[in-house]
Amino acid sequence: PAQPTRIKMDAKKEVEKGPGEAHRIRVTLNSQNTENIEKVCRDLISRAKGKKIDVKGPVRLPTKTLRIHTRKTPNGEGSKTWDFYEMRIHKRLIDLHTSSETLRQILNINIETGVQVDVTIHNG
Repeated sequence: PAQPTRIKMDAKKEVEKGPGEAHRIRVTLNSQNTENIEKVCRDLISRAKGKKIDVKGPVRLPTKTLRIHTRKTPNGEGSKTWDFYEMRIHKRLIDLHTSSETLRQILNINIETGVQVDVTIHNG
């Protein structure tokens, strides 16, 4: 059996760290398609709740809208007509409080195409 190790943080605090130590984990999801990102959020949260893990989210962050306005004619001749293109990027945050081994089991799901997953682990 692995013994927890004591790490002295400063003069006032001592923290115990064991093999199954719980971390604060933030999962950030980015996508251009709302259906795909919502499906991945539902899958992640249902798997986490199935393992009895503290879950906060999904927090829906404001949508980034990237716009490009360009002239239709390449040489400047003719009427001044414009094309407008826009790309919307949706972002979701999910906070978990679990160990990194359990996180690997939760994130082992089929992630939809076009969804980017970023995992940040905060100690404590």
